Amino acid sequence: MRAVVQRAYGSAETLTIDQVNRPEAGPGEVLVEVHAAGVDRGVWHLMTGLPYLVRLAGYGITKPKQPVPGLDVSGRVVAVGDGVARFEVGDAVFGIARGAYAEYAVAEEKSLSHKPENISFDQAAVTAISGITALQAVFDHGKVEAGQRVLVIGASGGVGGYAVQLAKAAGAVVTGVASGRKAALVESLGADHVIDYGEADYLDGRTSYDLIIDTGGRNPLRKLRRALTEQGTLVIVGGEDGDKLTGGIGRQIRAMLMSPFVSQRLVMFISEEHHRHIDRLAEYIRRGEVTPRVGRRYGLDSVADAIADLVAGRAEGKSVIAIRQERI
Repeated sequence: MRAVVQRAYGSAETLTIDQVNRPEAGPGEVLVEVHAAGVDRGVWHLMTGLPYLVRLAGYGITKPKQPVPGLDVSGRVVAVGDGVARFEVGDAVFGIARGAYAEYAVAEEKSLSHKPENISFDQAAVTAISGITALQAVFDHGKVEAGQRVLVIGASGGVGGYAVQLAKAAGAVVTGVASGRKAALVESLGADHVIDYGEADYLDGRTSYDLIIDTGGRNPLRKLRRALTEQGTLVIVGGEDGDKLTGGIGRQIRAMLMSPFVSQRLVMFISEEHHRHIDRLAEYIRRGEVTPRVGRRYGLDSVADAIADLVAGRAEGKSVIAIRQERI
């Protein structure tokens, strides 16, 4: 099969297209004929091996243990391993796989769900990782309530875009923060207010929020806390502060250590990649309360361009790697 292959850590230039053996589904696994795959920051971290904690976490010390990149996936089941009970051959699925930038990919049964009928394979492919991270941030850790004022920092990105929609579905009043050129996208997601971070100091404390979802930001804790109500909650999702050893996790750790000593809740978490969260997200999609927004479409030959555009900030919403033409 054709696949994107990476044999060393590095930039997008290390990616090549090659012919590799089609994987096989082991016990508890599903083989998916890939129709589309998503592009997100997680792929970049695994491609570069940065921060170095990625390597220590078991993804390969000197080179990627999984030579075919790609996580978010949608497609059809072509084979199931022993013990798989939730899927049959021919089922349309979406979720998280190993090596999604290929014509076929293997996923654990627990990391897949049935694709909602009202979205395309392209839409499904940009949903699982960012969507379930937002779901857990807004509901499980942010504990959003109807009528609350919610600030989503990075509202035009993958996680932020889903956080805006999910908070609106919960009845919150949502303010999204993004660059001015992406304001229309954030408005289309349902945000009540949009702030251009280049034009306003949205953390000056003049407006207080019950819940702040900070997706990969660089804002200091003191400024984030200034914009929270006295009993408000801050949920930090990721971080891109340039630290090659730990990435943005230092800020999360400081928040966790500070939280017991202040009236505000300062939360960090690692997203759980399990179908119970993907199933929950799928229900919001089926009801029309969440609509996956596909940014630019790329072919398998252009994965390096897709990742380069993401890193450079040119992507709006989530980009998709379209591998097969079936859309529904």
